[in-house]
Amino acid sequence: DNRNRTAADVRAAFSKYGGNMGTTGCVSFMFDNKGIIIIEDEDGELDEDEVTMDALEAGAVDVTIEEGLIEIETEPNEVGAVREALEVKYTISSAQASQVPQTTTVLTDEKAIANMRKLLDVLEDHDDVQEVYHSWEEPDED
Repeated sequence: DNRNRTAADVRAAFSKYGGNMGTTGCVSFMFDNKGIIIIEDEDGELDEDEVTMDALEAGAVDVTIEEGLIEIETEPNEVGAVREALEVKYTISSAQASQVPQTTTVLTDEKAIANMRKLLDVLEDHDDVQEVYHSWEEPDED
């Protein structure tokens, strides 16, 4: 509702957790706009080659397979069409256009990691913030 109030709240959150806010668009060159579709395969029951072929035939650009997850990359404006083609055969857990970082940053300091988690929580919980994108490579929870 109020851009000035929201900007002040976001700026305060950055300051409180050791960051700072740049000007509008100052880091946009570090992200690519892509469509991302996620299919969960925790049981390993899906044939990876078949999913890959189906995704590419539906218009996907790339397919990445990790343990329990199949991530399908599309052009941002093709997410809906590729999703519709795949959901006939697969259960889609998410499908959206997203800002994907070109490179990621690893934090090793425990205080910096804790501050980053708190900052992301505050931003994601803010009523006026719709999406939060970052290039932090979160450590695996062991």
